[in-house]
Amino acid sequence: MREVQSNNIPIVNTKKSRWRNFLLFLAILGPGIITANVDNDAGGIAVYSLAGAEMGYRLLWSLVPILVALIVIQEMVARMGAVTGKGLADLIRENYGVKATFYIMLFLVVTNLGNTMAEFSGIAASSEIFGISRYISVPISAFLVWLLVIKGTYKSVEKIFLVACFFYIAYIISGFIAKPPWKEVLINSIQPSFQINSTYLYMLIGLVGTSIAPWMQFYLQASIVEKGITIKEYKHSRVDVIVGCFIMYVVAFFIIIACAATIHRAGVKVESVAEAARALQPLAGKYASWLFAFGLLNASIFAASILPLSTVYYVCEGMGWEKGIDKSFEEAPFFYILYTSFIVIGALIVLVPKFPLLTVMFLSQVLNGVLLPFILIYILLLINNKHIMGEYINSKMYNIFSWIVVFVMITFTIMMLVTTFV
Repeated sequence: MREVQSNNIPIVNTKKSRWRNFLLFLAILGPGIITANVDNDAGGIAVYSLAGAEMGYRLLWSLVPILVALIVIQEMVARMGAVTGKGLADLIRENYGVKATFYIMLFLVVTNLGNTMAEFSGIAASSEIFGISRYISVPISAFLVWLLVIKGTYKSVEKIFLVACFFYIAYIISGFIAKPPWKEVLINSIQPSFQINSTYLYMLIGLVGTSIAPWMQFYLQASIVEKGITIKEYKHSRVDVIVGCFIMYVVAFFIIIACAATIHRAGVKVESVAEAARALQPLAGKYASWLFAFGLLNASIFAASILPLSTVYYVCEGMGWEKGIDKSFEEAPFFYILYTSFIVIGALIVLVPKFPLLTVMFLSQVLNGVLLPFILIYILLLINNKHIMGEYINSKMYNIFSWIVVFVMITFTIMMLVTTFV
């Protein structure tokens, strides 16, 4: 009897421990998955759609190194938030001064204003596919997005965001409906191809810029801090980050193959996500078209909540102002005033007739790619500072890979600019 009991006790304890760890993971779940999914916003979907429509499957290979790079970068940022209890902008201001913080803030505000316009443009385009005027859908969506953050708490807002993540499954279904040649898809997913021309480079930089956006690093670290995640819970938070990155990869993968298998194969030219969604109807059926449009609507509303938040977090951290969804207007007036301003400006500009939204959307993604290396340099300097991170600094392998990412991004940016001018 004693031998049976002694053999069973570790099993019971292990089961309890696994169950406890799973419950703790569910409690920690949120920042990583939400941040990575918002990455598949209207601007991101536009870039993925155009990549598939114009290049076919040729850029699928780039999603693998992008995925690995995203996991490494997001892990560093989440670790910094858990160890220091401070946002990324706070750390940059404290260690590198107000001037550096200001210039990054200026670029980030301009880029994210363009991104926010892109989200409301996505709402307008997708709603019009369903027969709803943008002059109805955009103001209503803007009000609901504003109300969610202004009146909600961090926990309630996070739950709604996690539910929104589920609806990205629409793009996966669209990809299967398109019936791509899976053998060709597999070959292009693992076999790199590279071209020296401005169109290819712009698209590649756009893919990297929209997949690893600067705003993500600020939002993720701010979310880790606001949720109160410490280094004790960090192993669960790291799983949250990795799962979120894989979901981002899968969604981007299926958007590209849905457009490549239909629009590119048919030789149809499209210039926007709305045109891509409409083009799918005669090529893959109305259900694929509706799913694509619904995915765009969900992603746009979702990101229209997050992108202004990420910017406001950065500005308030950089200026030393109070911030946070759990704080009242009296406690954090600048936080809510800035958030409201972003929503209002982004929504109003979309309603201006003949405004060049596609240009703004794509250039904002390219600007993300240009800005990213400089953000990564600050992240690497901070994460390797023993006074800040203590024993949780990067390993040598982490540093080698991270510096390679910075070098590659700077090289791509220079090549893009040179090719464009030539």
